[in-house]
Amino acid sequence: MSQTTVLTREPVVNKNRAITANRLVAHGPNIAAVAETLNELADVWPGHHTVFVSLGRLVPTPDLLAWQIPANAMIEIPAQALNHPQTQALLPQLRETRNSVCLTWHTPGGVVPAGADWRFSLMDARKHPAPDGAPGLALAWGLPDVPAFREAVGKGYDGASGWFFLNGNPVAKSLSPGHAQIVRLLNLVRNNGDIKEIEAVLKQDVALSYKLLRYINSAGFGLMCEIQSFRHAVSILGYTNLNKWLSLLLVTASRDPGAPAMMQTAIARGRFMEEIGSAYFDKSERDNLFITGAFSLLHVLLGTSMQTLLNEMLLPAPVTDALLHDQGEFAPFLRLARHCESFDAANLLAAAEELHLEREQLNRAQLIALGFADSLQA
Repeated sequence: MSQTTVLTREPVVNKNRAITANRLVAHGPNIAAVAETLNELADVWPGHHTVFVSLGRLVPTPDLLAWQIPANAMIEIPAQALNHPQTQALLPQLRETRNSVCLTWHTPGGVVPAGADWRFSLMDARKHPAPDGAPGLALAWGLPDVPAFREAVGKGYDGASGWFFLNGNPVAKSLSPGHAQIVRLLNLVRNNGDIKEIEAVLKQDVALSYKLLRYINSAGFGLMCEIQSFRHAVSILGYTNLNKWLSLLLVTASRDPGAPAMMQTAIARGRFMEEIGSAYFDKSERDNLFITGAFSLLHVLLGTSMQTLLNEMLLPAPVTDALLHDQGEFAPFLRLARHCESFDAANLLAAAEELHLEREQLNRAQLIALGFADSLQA
């Protein structure tokens, strides 16, 4: 049966803006359909972090128990549904099966049912600036930017869910020497530069060399042997794959406190685009799809303009067209990746229809991408 549910997502971060969980929002016609879809995605379920599962606008019912709920899943129960007979029937069953729950859209002073293990409460911080009396750890939702996050934490929130960290970051500046060094390496690799010249650049920054080898050897890439040097990497992988690895290194080079969340988002976009694009492009172009997604937040991560960055880099026209002008053959895939980050699935479904994509393809690609991005930050 074709999946009738589509997923969107957002990260959950703690007070230090480090990712502690992923939040999946299931947009489906009923709880039974949601459970069926989630069961079909068991083989790609992201396991590195806790996964909050929102049922969107649906009332939680015992039909959810048809899902083989993973140990790291946190079921969201909306405060508005607490008095619904079906939700009241579900809660004790979740307690018996030791499934964790989060109280969503809690309001200060609202009644919290006894007997449930409320690990978290998710609150709309636009309506409730302080989480007075919230059960468990209080998470703010609906924050517009980083300053609003700082204010929410100052008023008692333990973290937040959402994309606030993409806005309100420091103003643009020139590339740092460390970032410029990685750009230099990228350009050398893209031009098939001499290995000795590339090694000389790497030797100027031992930490950079270590980090590059760490990413190449990470579980996310699934290599059969350990890469022990850059020369070894070239002989095993070739320059094309090293270009992708160095692109990852540039994405993960920022030391901003909010960088890990942005890194995860950028890498997930890239891996999602690569996965979805497999039916449309050959291997080399899929690598460029990955780079397009991964670089889509580079200006935010590195605190400079996209134009400034791309002026320094030798990237193919489809990549620069998508990043600078939202045009070209990669642009629809980048838009699709961004639509996965919305609480509303309407734009995602419209964009998927334009590309003739099924919901199952979207869901699988998104969870594969999320698992890959998390594996690189393990």
